[in-house]
Amino acid sequence: MNEKFNLKASDHLDSAEGKLFYNLKHFAESAPRYDLATRGLSLGQDGSWKRALVAGLPRKEGAFCLDVACGTGDVTQLLAEKYPDGEIEGVDLTPEMIRIAEERNANPRVHFGCGDMSRLDLPDRSVDILTGSYAIRNAPDLETVLAEFARVMKVDGSLAFLDFSKPGGQWRQTVQYWVLKLWGGFWGLVLHGNPEVHGYISSSIRNFPDREELESLFSRHGFQLERSQPFLSGMMRLYFLRFAPLSSGA
Repeated sequence: MNEKFNLKASDHLDSAEGKLFYNLKHFAESAPRYDLATRGLSLGQDGSWKRALVAGLPRKEGAFCLDVACGTGDVTQLLAEKYPDGEIEGVDLTPEMIRIAEERNANPRVHFGCGDMSRLDLPDRSVDILTGSYAIRNAPDLETVLAEFARVMKVDGSLAFLDFSKPGGQWRQTVQYWVLKLWGGFWGLVLHGNPEVHGYISSSIRNFPDREELESLFSRHGFQLERSQPFLSGMMRLYFLRFAPLSSGA
């Protein structure tokens, strides 16, 4: 990187603007070693979780699939395998991530571009399948992002999200915070010489809804929970949802 990453997550994650700024800088720093980090942080299970995400989606002819916060494009490419006659788009906030995804892409049906998931450059009711891996926890404002997903989704379209799962109860949240602080900090030191680079995960969960609150939030935006699957003793969770607003204008 041209400049040393020296931001502290705790100084930026309490506002939408601060979180957006932090995400841009943080993921630019982490992009070259991002795949190594996700494997290490997940104890080698990241790939199997993402395959489970795509495998759990319904079959659909000619689907338009959107992978938000696509990172280096691994889930985007899995979507292309699942939907061989579909059109697949990966969107990420960070140019450094998109460059890596584009370098790896040889599929003419797969397209990558920089974009903010809070303001998608897509028409209303245009998306059949929407996925996000470690995406919604990093939303600058989760209400705004879910409203944007509701705008672009086709009625009865399918969504799948993989992310950390915040437990209910203060003591469980405290334990989770310190486990992630130490484990993320370790990988930040190993890969970047800076514990903040992945230790930020613990700070990002502080303002993230717990499981019950998150499922209620999904429902309020018209996303019907079909099922969820825990991983890593409940530290992670995979959500499968269907967009079923009360009216087609929701």
